[in-house]
Amino acid sequence: MNLDTPAKHHDVDARSQAQSVRLKSEDLFQQRREIEIEHQGRIYRLRVTQLNKLILTA
Repeated sequence: MNLDTPAKHHDVDARSQAQSVRLKSEDLFQQRREIEIEHQGRIYRLRVTQLNKLILTA
């Protein structure tokens, strides 16, 4: 049993969070109501609702 594994995993998570990027939805949508995102060969739609919420569908 290796007790160092959880700590190392936590360190990787902390680095990943530190490297995250924040984008403004206005920059993504550019005055559109819907955009398509390709991820691993699949197309997802990110849409702004009438109540100004975001919905992601496959």
